[in-house]
Amino acid sequence: MQFNSFLFILCFLPLVLLGYFALNRVHLVLGKLVLIGASLFFYAYSEPKTLLILGLSLLVNYAFAKLLEGQKIRWRRLLLAVPVCVNVALLLYFKYLNFAITNYNALFHTNHALRTLLLPVGISFFTFQQIAYLVSVYRKELPKADIIDYLAYITYFPKLLMGPLMEPADFVEQINDANRKNFNWDNMACGVKTFSFGLFKKVMLADTFATAVTWGYSNLGVATAMDWLLVMLFYTFEIHFDFSGYSDMAVGASMMLNIDLPINFDSPYKALSIRDFWKRWHISLTKFFTKYVYIPLGGSRKGTLFTYLNTMIIFAISGIWHGANWTFLLWGVLHGLLMVFDRMFGKREEKVFEPVRWAMTFFCVNVLWLLFRSDSIGQWKQIIKTIAQFNSTSISDGLLNNFVLPEAGFLTNVPHIGKLVNGIHGFWMLVFVFGSLLLCLVPENNFKKRMQNSPGTMLLAAVAFVWSFICLSAESVFVYFNF
Repeated sequence: MQFNSFLFILCFLPLVLLGYFALNRVHLVLGKLVLIGASLFFYAYSEPKTLLILGLSLLVNYAFAKLLEGQKIRWRRLLLAVPVCVNVALLLYFKYLNFAITNYNALFHTNHALRTLLLPVGISFFTFQQIAYLVSVYRKELPKADIIDYLAYITYFPKLLMGPLMEPADFVEQINDANRKNFNWDNMACGVKTFSFGLFKKVMLADTFATAVTWGYSNLGVATAMDWLLVMLFYTFEIHFDFSGYSDMAVGASMMLNIDLPINFDSPYKALSIRDFWKRWHISLTKFFTKYVYIPLGGSRKGTLFTYLNTMIIFAISGIWHGANWTFLLWGVLHGLLMVFDRMFGKREEKVFEPVRWAMTFFCVNVLWLLFRSDSIGQWKQIIKTIAQFNSTSISDGLLNNFVLPEAGFLTNVPHIGKLVNGIHGFWMLVFVFGSLLLCLVPENNFKKRMQNSPGTMLLAAVAFVWSFICLSAESVFVYFNF
């Protein structure tokens, strides 16, 4: 089930809210059971068979969590290492087995058949949450490994499929806080506002840019150099508004339930360096890799060389985590190299004029997002070559037409700007580009303003919700849905 669907908005979320707060009045455990049951239904809705894999994962990991909970158990590190390795092995099996077979066939000229695998939705995210829970039990960060709290933490639907990743102790503390069990009008209003803005990002911005990006990749032999420059920029906006929109909807839905999820985005396109970018983009994943991989590897405690090496390892893992393709691995490695470069020359970079630093960072992010979106490294190189040769400055009408939405006529006639629209080639494309730049660079992050409400803000949220809801003709999949 997707957040941007009529079923979720009109049926699932209202019923969960009603059931959760109603049964909390009877017994607090019943409220948790509502969340668990609803979350399992949410997960299994698209493909019920994947529920079996999730259920097996829950059973095995909780069994090890109970073993780790024992104070006098010997070999506790081994008891932690075994389930962590099993979780990682299952992740590798489902996501990368066919990738490994394909590359083995290419390398050794064999013809091994690919496996027919049902990839569990959200396996990367719930696997990482399983690891976080096991480590928290091992470190005694939780009072006890309670089965109800465990199931609620792993399956909690606002974060189950695409995050944000959350520390177990933080979630368990909130889910057991009696003050959060009653309906709260302020949280409901702020949650609806945040959800509405996230829905607008997804439906009106990300999905519109996505159609233009799809046109570009469907017209590789036709698109001009200027087309590809724009498509590169469009994908930069698409992935930002898609994933940050999802995160806003997750935070908003969770606020309605009086549970605070962690920040996942902090205006990443305001970054002045790649290092700054990764402090702002997908923050919960960055923190997870830092806590559970980078620091155990030694972090920055073993000298400069090992700091650079650990940085490269983290970004290589981060890259391939996104998908079974060499493009993702190269994307991660290149980001790692830029991170190392920032560490080496950070003090010199700080002396550079800030707009120049921003422009260089934004350009690097754009070029690497193009690699992230490409089907192969060869395709990415061909696109970069087309842009570098810059043989044509014309913009294809097929690309521009993706921004002429059905409501364009209404928006043209009401303020009487027909002459302006007709007089500027690609008017609506320019509106989307400059409007998106303003949204990325000017206002404060939605998460930081989530508890700020005013009549004007609620009116704006209402317009955003109604406009997005009317345009919600089909349920579109989020970019990170299969990661």
